Amino acid sequence: MKNSFFLYFLVLSPLIFGQNSLRSSESMLESTKTFERSYFPNLPAKHLTILDKNYNKGLDNDWLINPTDTIYSPNNLSSLQLKEQLKNLDYKTPFKVNHNPTLERYIRVFLKNRRENIAVLIDKSNYYFPIFETYLDKYDLPIELKYLAVVESALQPNANSPVGAKGLWQFMYQTGKQYGLEVNSYVDERFDPIKSTEAACQYLSYLYKRFDSWDLALAAYNSGPGNVAKAIKRSGGKRNYWEIRAYLPQETKGYLPAFLATYYIFEHATSLQIKPEKSELSFYEIDTIHLKKQLKFNQIERNISISNEMLKALNPQYKKEIIPFDQNKSYILTLPVNLVDQFLEKETTIYLDQNKEVCAKYAIPITSKNSYIVHAGDNLPSIAKKFNITVQQLKKWNGLQTDFLIEQQRLVVTDQNFNTHPNGQVATKELLHKKSFVIHTVKPGDTLFKISRSYPEVTIHQIRDWNNILDVKYLKPGTQLKIY
Repeated sequence: MKNSFFLYFLVLSPLIFGQNSLRSSESMLESTKTFERSYFPNLPAKHLTILDKNYNKGLDNDWLINPTDTIYSPNNLSSLQLKEQLKNLDYKTPFKVNHNPTLERYIRVFLKNRRENIAVLIDKSNYYFPIFETYLDKYDLPIELKYLAVVESALQPNANSPVGAKGLWQFMYQTGKQYGLEVNSYVDERFDPIKSTEAACQYLSYLYKRFDSWDLALAAYNSGPGNVAKAIKRSGGKRNYWEIRAYLPQETKGYLPAFLATYYIFEHATSLQIKPEKSELSFYEIDTIHLKKQLKFNQIERNISISNEMLKALNPQYKKEIIPFDQNKSYILTLPVNLVDQFLEKETTIYLDQNKEVCAKYAIPITSKNSYIVHAGDNLPSIAKKFNITVQQLKKWNGLQTDFLIEQQRLVVTDQNFNTHPNGQVATKELLHKKSFVIHTVKPGDTLFKISRSYPEVTIHQIRDWNNILDVKYLKPGTQLKIY
């Protein structure tokens, strides 16, 4: 498939700044030990390579350099040239992109140790940045804020920090709920690229209104507005990030420099000779479908040409690979645009395709003797009562995660291989003839069509033939019909 490279870095590779995804040699891992945590201090250790035990000092070691010194960079980038480039960036952004030794050190360390990983991140940005830019524009926020997600999560939609922050924008549970992100057993919208981006825009808008400074808004995004307010107070009322930096939490001291360094490198990637690969799948090559019923990923896999890995990559908000259904809320499925028509063509089949999984999981082959077809008005309690079983048994035998049923869905109603009577009672020896048929007593309102729908794999023609009523149009209540 065309999306193979996209899958490589979006799903199969570990967090980009957690470990080198392009080289696997031990020497490369060793050379990047201390850098990984310094770039993304919020990412969980399980995604990182072995860290330098002395890292606890973090990036807050002023790391001052002599302006005439040069650290490895692709074109011998001088401090004078860097100052000029930063000055030009400062002219076109509301952020204060002023040169200082700390920021220069960040830039040079990133260029020295993470050139290849930055290239992969730039590649990933082709998918995520159009989403970010759309919502930043909607809320009239600086477009440069798109680089914040690079610092927060390395553009990894399922990033999960040790303290519980999750997703591209690293929302904590309560903050996510405050900004409308749903979190339940099946769904965590902090992982949803679109919904989490809109929530981040709303939160950033609030922080800017509170501090009237984008630098301070970013510091508050990282450490919380309370910590920034305390730092301002402890500094004697100063409201410049670099002046209150000493009073901020340790990780926040390196947060703005990391953001500005990322901004600079992305903007000057070409002149810095950072050459990303070209991904095969961009944001403009995906589309969404509003679902009508609950679906599992493996139902989709079985019916259209998509892998489980791609489904998870495009739909990271569904924690258990189940897309729930709620009449009061719309859940969407994201697919490559070239597969949308394929899904729509097979939509009905996909919704009904539950039994393959059920049979494999519970080893109860679905037959005409142990199953029941759901009719309009049926629900789990009524079906369970009809067949003298529990709702729990019904859900277990059919792999149901919710109480929602689809009309014409076939359900296993017994774990035994004997016949069942359509009125709900297990067929007994008295009801069964030696030639294996049951007797159906016609009730008021019964029609041949209605009776045939009550029995799996039985047609109107068969009922007429079995009972020699080929010319009969009206069924008299009380008439007994043989149903084989």
